[in-house]
Amino acid sequence: MMKNQTLERGAGILLPITSLPSPYGIGTFGKAAYEFIDFLKRAGQKYWQVLPMGPTSYGDSPYQSFSAFAGNPYFIDLDVLAEDGILEKKDVESVFWGDNASYVSYETIYESRFPVLRKAFQNSAHKETADFQKFLEDNTYWLGDYSLYMACKGHFKNTGWLSWDEDIRFREKAAVAKYRQLLKEDIEFWEFCQYEFFRQWKKLREYASEKGIQIIGDIPIYAAMDSADVWSHPGLFQLDEENLTPKFIAGVPPDAFSETGQLWGNPLYDWEAMEKEDFEWWYQRIAASRELYDALRIDHFIGITRYYAVPGGAKDSVKGSYEPGPGTKLTDVINKAAGEMRIIAEDLGTVTPKVRELLRENGYPGMKVLAFGFDGDPANEHLPHNYKTSNCVAYGGTHDNETLAGLFCDKSDEVLTYLFELLGTRDRSKIVEGLFRQAYGSIADVVIFQAQDVLKLDNSARMNFPSTLGDNWKWRLKKGQLGQHEAGFLSFLVHVYHRY
Repeated sequence: MMKNQTLERGAGILLPITSLPSPYGIGTFGKAAYEFIDFLKRAGQKYWQVLPMGPTSYGDSPYQSFSAFAGNPYFIDLDVLAEDGILEKKDVESVFWGDNASYVSYETIYESRFPVLRKAFQNSAHKETADFQKFLEDNTYWLGDYSLYMACKGHFKNTGWLSWDEDIRFREKAAVAKYRQLLKEDIEFWEFCQYEFFRQWKKLREYASEKGIQIIGDIPIYAAMDSADVWSHPGLFQLDEENLTPKFIAGVPPDAFSETGQLWGNPLYDWEAMEKEDFEWWYQRIAASRELYDALRIDHFIGITRYYAVPGGAKDSVKGSYEPGPGTKLTDVINKAAGEMRIIAEDLGTVTPKVRELLRENGYPGMKVLAFGFDGDPANEHLPHNYKTSNCVAYGGTHDNETLAGLFCDKSDEVLTYLFELLGTRDRSKIVEGLFRQAYGSIADVVIFQAQDVLKLDNSARMNFPSTLGDNWKWRLKKGQLGQHEAGFLSFLVHVYHRY
């Protein structure tokens, strides 16, 4: 099922919602989000790419979410709730939200955010509205299971569902009915959070559309083990039938960067079981994303052709094996569910001929990452002069990389020899600007740079260091940090390189 996936030539910025300024410790769908869209417009940009927007769990990674469908309650703007009359200013202003405008304190947000949202829930008359009833009807596939899952999680002291009592862990019919009654108010609270998330996001997306800004979403290929998805659909994953623990988990094998590989820990899909259901879970997932985004990046897309399976309980990914994925059987379903939404394939890593063939068959643009281009080989496929097709998205770097200034600006002249030759300058202050020119001047249909690179920030602004915990996903913009200088520079590049 061929799908025309061509993206309009243009440029954009990668900035997760968490990184927006706000008085409440973390970015939201409030005033700063609208101001960022205005900035994109002034800067001649066409795209805003965000990271996954699901509710995050331990470690705060947007790629490990409690749901593949739900939205993160942290993003609900509290000022909007006050304007709606279901919060008072004192409810918000009397709370400590953290004391560093440049970084998210997730512990503080976790402790502070939910009591305030519960006040809003108690004051809200949403249950009486036709809009809320329609929301319930439109999201029957996932909302009831997610809300029950979150209510049960609270009941069992926020432990993973494998630690819950056996009857509800296995979703025995009587247990589900019992907890739906026992935790009725909590379930309604989580429904309220989702209603507000999607209501506020819809308005923000409509504003972006009015300004000519398209939003690129992002989803991880796998679901988290501690998620409503795995708990409510255990038969779709490779789990032990007796205790529901994963038989195999996701990761990548050892390589030049890691002797033990990466162990992600996500349970692997039972592709045969999914196929028997015509990949309904995937259809629903992509259809839900279609309501949120204009284009969607699928992380670790290469796992659709083959995936790396590590035995459950392993301490590293050394003893794994590659297994075949569903290939076109799944992409046919993705295309059907996506409709007009474009798909971007994160095809980084070990790209086999089958991956390239799958991208070609579907017309999906793949990714090029400028930061990966400087291994000493002028023929490196990530260097703009080597792009073989315009149907790709060129990134300066991704959320997992060093910033461009952090990667290059403090290296020795010897290490930077080829970079200097490519850019035609030995002036270190012009390296980042030169890399922007390289990407903007390429044939790639779309060019995306992180906000940190627009600002030429060093690695103190790095978003994520893979396989580590503690300091990831925290960086934030300060109010006014992206200003007229940055907008002028970007709009100049858009004009020079015809990315209107």
